[in-house]
Amino acid sequence: MKVFLSHQRHDSHIAGHVAFRLRSLHMIDCYLDVIDPYVGGPVETLADHIREEMGKCTQLLAIVSASTSTSQWVPWEIGVATEKSFPLATYSGQNHLPPEFLRKWPYLRSDADLDEYARVSKRTERTLLEKRARFGESVARRSATGDFYSELRAALRQ
Repeated sequence: MKVFLSHQRHDSHIAGHVAFRLRSLHMIDCYLDVIDPYVGGPVETLADHIREEMGKCTQLLAIVSASTSTSQWVPWEIGVATEKSFPLATYSGQNHLPPEFLRKWPYLRSDADLDEYARVSKRTERTLLEKRARFGESVARRSATGDFYSELRAALRQ
């Protein structure tokens, strides 16, 4: 399992905190692009780089704040993750609610929520492996992702 941490540059410190917590407390690998090597380069090159990194991940956690509304990449990354049937959630921290349109997916507002996300993510990964052997990749991924949403929403009382 590897989590793609989508964030706006202004939220790098929050994304760093999330990555550290997932890695150190839960042994979950993350992709966190803090210093973008393609700044100033062609948009297509950056899009290809992001798509390549997302291809190495199994789910997406979007860090959202007031700054997210100025990002062109966070919504794009959410769209790519949705197309791939990745388990998807948002993290706003400090008990803030994400914008209403992002509440379609489970939302995390605290470290305790992040810990619950990690627990459910690990369970989903095991479920995906079991379902993949029985149903194939595409059906297994959609089914496991649906289970992820149901279980995480129930745990977070959403």
